[in-house]
Amino acid sequence: MSTLVNPQPLLFPTQHASQHSVHRQSPPRIVGKKRKADNDEDSSMGGYRSRSPEDHDADEQMNTAPSPSMEIRPLAKRQRNVVTGRPLPLNRVLETVDANTLKTILRELCTKHPKMEAEILSMVPRPTVSSALGQLTSYDNNMRAAFPYGGNPENDYSYYRVKAALVELLDALSDYTPHFLPPNEMQATNSLAFLDGATDIIHNLPSWSTAMHNHHKQTAYEEISKAWVLVIKEAAKRGAGVQLQYGGWDTKIAKHNERSGGRMQAAAQEMRTSLPGGQEHGRPRFGMGFPMHTGGLNLKNF
Repeated sequence: MSTLVNPQPLLFPTQHASQHSVHRQSPPRIVGKKRKADNDEDSSMGGYRSRSPEDHDADEQMNTAPSPSMEIRPLAKRQRNVVTGRPLPLNRVLETVDANTLKTILRELCTKHPKMEAEILSMVPRPTVSSALGQLTSYDNNMRAAFPYGGNPENDYSYYRVKAALVELLDALSDYTPHFLPPNEMQATNSLAFLDGATDIIHNLPSWSTAMHNHHKQTAYEEISKAWVLVIKEAAKRGAGVQLQYGGWDTKIAKHNERSGGRMQAAAQEMRTSLPGGQEHGRPRFGMGFPMHTGGLNLKNF
């Protein structure tokens, strides 16, 4: 009993040791889980947890930091219309060109490139009787506009004033007339209608006191008379003598010959020989003996 064994004093681990032991045994903390736990705690508290300045700085850093998956691209500039000078397209240029200038351009192109002439002719509408006579009338008006005011319109001074316009008219007449002759024009009515209007223009050509200046008009009568003969012969070959008679062309030819002073006698003679049954005193004999005129049968004889 005397020798008592002193029991070992019970040693309680101090707080420091306990903390050290816990620290040594606990696994490492994960920030993400801690953040999640904090979030859960915040949500459990109703979302009214106050935010510290450190939290605000962390959020700002997350929002403003560029994402590595996004590339910084420059903003595309808006394309603007640049105002600058440029030439007009062909269709607009042609709108500003008058007819005479355009005709001059076409003539020069055909002169430089002869192969273009046939192609242009194939594209241009065929002249009609009215359009051709209208153009000839325009030339005639230009000639008359060239006469001097006052004075004698038949003297040499007047002749030389209008000579250029007169020659231009006669040149146009010599070009248009073959266009309406066979075989280029096979419709006798078109040929006769053109020759009728062209002959009236020749009748109205001025006469000059100097005889040698009248050769223009004399030559025009000769050419137009030959054209009448050709058309009348072709019409008779195709059996169009009745058409000539119904149209009163025999009377018209007789009047043209009279106005020309007998210069169209050859055309008048060809017309007489081409009519069915001949002609007597300007009145044709045809069919059952009924006289014919421009309108057809003369019903007064019935």
